[in-house]
Amino acid sequence: MRRLYFEDAYLREFDARVISCRPAGKLYEVVLDQSAFFPEGGGQPADTGTLGDVKVLDVQEKDQIPVHMTDAPLAEGQEVHGTICWKDRFSRMQEHSGEHIVSGLIHRKYGYDNVGFHMGEEIRLDISGVLTWEELMEIEQEANGIVFRNLPLHVWYPGEEELHATDYRSKKELSGDVRLVEIPGADICACCGTHVRFTGEIGPIKFLSMIHYKGGVRIMMHAGMRAMEDYRKKTDAVKSICDMLSAKPYESAEAVRHFMEQSAEKDLRISELLRELLELRAEAAPDGERLVVVFEKGMKPVEIRKYCDLLLKKGKGEVCCVLSGSDKEGVYSYCLGSTHENMQSSIKILNSILSGRGGGSPQMVQGTFAADAAFIEAELQKMFL
Repeated sequence: MRRLYFEDAYLREFDARVISCRPAGKLYEVVLDQSAFFPEGGGQPADTGTLGDVKVLDVQEKDQIPVHMTDAPLAEGQEVHGTICWKDRFSRMQEHSGEHIVSGLIHRKYGYDNVGFHMGEEIRLDISGVLTWEELMEIEQEANGIVFRNLPLHVWYPGEEELHATDYRSKKELSGDVRLVEIPGADICACCGTHVRFTGEIGPIKFLSMIHYKGGVRIMMHAGMRAMEDYRKKTDAVKSICDMLSAKPYESAEAVRHFMEQSAEKDLRISELLRELLELRAEAAPDGERLVVVFEKGMKPVEIRKYCDLLLKKGKGEVCCVLSGSDKEGVYSYCLGSTHENMQSSIKILNSILSGRGGGSPQMVQGTFAADAAFIEAELQKMFL
């Protein structure tokens, strides 16, 4: 089958003849005599588009033949007009060429290999050695320098002698017809993907993150239109933050840090005041009750536990239960404790009656009841009075 995308990666439309069409689940597998649709491979996603009025949803290589997955059948022998989704194709050309520049520069400068590559929402690039973020920023600057020079890419099939004499990147030993892609000053790599004609068409190359991965690093990056879209979203986010904090864009990180410090100080003060309040309320409660049940609003589980613990330590009840929630929501968080009785055996029964969840130690258990306040209090009284 004639692969038109190798002859001209910029070909958006073409005519072809249907060689075969067979059902495959809810889709159809269509083979053409020639195609500009790129099949998924080498880390690059498949093209999508149309064949006449039929949608091409995916293209996969099967037995070295591109198979077009369509949403409707086509007649064998039928002449069809194909149109690829150019926006996606060109974006992937930008990304793939940008990745070549990055991988080539890292290989030339540090000797590390590209051991994994995938284009999705972001470009994922796995490198065999460890880099620092500062070193990666230097690579980013060099990569964009090659973009700005608008250098021509050279794509060719060298003869056997030339292939052996050429220093090129490849994940495995190759022979036969090998397609090489050269970016002057950056990279020569064996590749089956689609690429731009000039580096200037790639657009900006931007690294997003880097983590240590399998003895090397995993880099997330964007190139081209996706890099611009990512920059737009981040600019919008920074602008929103700056508007809320009355800060300049390049002062946004410091403004957020200051806001978080102030928030932490307030949280600490609120926690101190709540502890004082619970101490006072626990102190004011009657002493020596058999059962103490307290319903609160808006308390967090850790606060419920602290209040229950205070009631027990101050001897306000043999069994104390603090709950927070509402009948409207139908759920109450609880903490149930005792200085004398085993709460683990009691909570199993209560959980079954009150659609509860939770557990803990023999002295104190914590969880939720899915019942209203009156029913909960009545069951607690039945259990402990």
